[in-house]
Amino acid sequence: MTRALLILLPPSETKSDGGSRPFPGAAPGRWDALAPIRAQVQADLVDLSSGDAELAAKALKVSAKLAETELRRNKQLGTGPLKAAAERYTGVLYDGLVAASLEPDARRWLDDHVAVHSALYGIVGAGEPIEAYRLSHDSRIGGETLRRRWREGVAALLAEHEGPLLDLRSKGYVEFGPLSDRAQHAWGDVVERLPDGSTRSLNHFNKLAKGELVRLLAERLATEPEPTSLEEVGEIVADRFAFGAVHHGVIEIVRLIN
Repeated sequence: MTRALLILLPPSETKSDGGSRPFPGAAPGRWDALAPIRAQVQADLVDLSSGDAELAAKALKVSAKLAETELRRNKQLGTGPLKAAAERYTGVLYDGLVAASLEPDARRWLDDHVAVHSALYGIVGAGEPIEAYRLSHDSRIGGETLRRRWREGVAALLAEHEGPLLDLRSKGYVEFGPLSDRAQHAWGDVVERLPDGSTRSLNHFNKLAKGELVRLLAERLATEPEPTSLEEVGEIVADRFAFGAVHHGVIEIVRLIN
């Protein structure tokens, strides 16, 4: 594994359409050790989505309004168009990231340093090709639970990472592959500071802040040396985010209000 900074993001329920197949420049991914699990999860998802539509929608927690579109996407898995993960996912976090608008150097940095943890794909690089699909961490498909399928393999791969690791996943996905106890591996608790000095969760804006943080790092680190610690990462964005010290595997990240 590389000693470079790795940032983990959660996926989103919503996905963009479009893409291409074959995918330009597609090459073996960094996380291909997870391919056997990925293949079985995909097969089970296709099977579920090709059966009784009402039962499938309930298992995937899809509304009647969205069921036709989401089940059609799932049934096409393996043959559908491909798009880079950072552009396939939409929603608040990815609105803050706006990967497609990054300058070339910043986009290369993003693709090299950022990965998304998905219920379907496991860990996938920001620049790696994925299809549109519907599957959440709490969805119910055939066989073992998604947590049992992914947890051991994902945790083992993350433990091998020798550089700093900033985990911005939601807690549901952390359960799909907990971090090791390496000193520079930490889950980021993104908060805002109140006038009285206390902090509180950003709730909805937590996702936006994460996207903005990752974009800022991509822009500022694109042509700079690799940070060797989370403290150095914090220094890069100190005008917009205040990084605390790592404590029991958690690092508080305060979004500063200008």
